[in-house]
Amino acid sequence: MSPTSTLISSLLVIGAGISVALQQILNANLRTQLGSPWWAGFVSYFVGMVAMLLVATMAPGPRLSLPNIGSGTGSWMAWTGGVFGAIFIGTAILMVPRLGAATVLALIVVGQMLGSMAFDHFGLFGMPQHPASLVRMAGAGCLILGVVLVRA
Repeated sequence: MSPTSTLISSLLVIGAGISVALQQILNANLRTQLGSPWWAGFVSYFVGMVAMLLVATMAPGPRLSLPNIGSGTGSWMAWTGGVFGAIFIGTAILMVPRLGAATVLALIVVGQMLGSMAFDHFGLFGMPQHPASLVRMAGAGCLILGVVLVRA
């Protein structure tokens, strides 16, 4: 990848991270407006589903079909990703008002890093193995230190 392409890709990912922070704040506000974290989470997922449906129907590429769904290839676990997204959204909706958006998202990043390092290290869920070296563990430690500093 060229340096320009890497920069653009990195900026897109940073933008996605900013959108996650904004999403959590908007979801917490919606919780207050609706009086329920669960309905706020439902609305968040519903609106996201409609947006993704629009993109999926307009984007080039294969279409979702019953034969593809029932083909039996792949793992049933691949279909459970939404459950973990719901855990993420529900927890964030409950915790942002208590801990603040910066702390919640910093803790989420720590959780993502620890989980992904374990998935990489053990090659779980079809991931190629990437050992948890001392340098990678030090990076995770820096993230944990970052949470402490954000909370200060």
